[in-house]
Amino acid sequence: MIEGVVTKQLKQVSDERGWLVEILRSDWEHFQKFGQVYVTAAYPHVVKAWHMHKKQTDNIACIRGMIKLVLYDDRKKSKTKGEINEFVIGERNLLMVTIPPEVWHGFKTISEDHALVLNIPTELYNYKEPDEHRLPPNTDKIPYDWKLAPWLKHG
Repeated sequence: MIEGVVTKQLKQVSDERGWLVEILRSDWEHFQKFGQVYVTAAYPHVVKAWHMHKKQTDNIACIRGMIKLVLYDDRKKSKTKGEINEFVIGERNLLMVTIPPEVWHGFKTISEDHALVLNIPTELYNYKEPDEHRLPPNTDKIPYDWKLAPWLKHG
C-alpha cells in the first residue's frame, strides 16, 4: 500500500425502509479535517485522470456504480515511490480511500451505467488558485495503461 493511503471498509445498515452508509466521521482515527463535499459523475468506460494536490487530502468513495480507482506515488522522499495501487470500489465493495497530498490518482467507471463518486477533501476548492495538478490519462510519466476507449472523452 502506498505510504499514507488509508482504506476503510464501510458498513451498510439495511432494513425494510432502505439503507444507510456512513462515509466519513470526525471520530474516526484517520479523519483530519473537513473542507467540502462534492459528487462527480462519470459515464461507463470513462477515465478521469490524472490529478493530484499539493496540500489537500482526498477521501473518496463510490456511492453508485463501480469504479477502478488507481493511485501512483511519485513523491521523491516516499518509501513507496513508484508504487501503484488499484482499488475496485462502489456499490458492491463499499470502501473509502484516503489519498494523501502529492499522490497522483484517477478512476475509470467499470459498471454498465454511470458512477457517482463522492469526495470529502480536507480543503476548500480555491477558484482563483486551485490546488489541482493534472496529467492526461495516457501520460508517459505514470506507468499505467487505462486501456482508453478511443471514442470517449477522457481526462
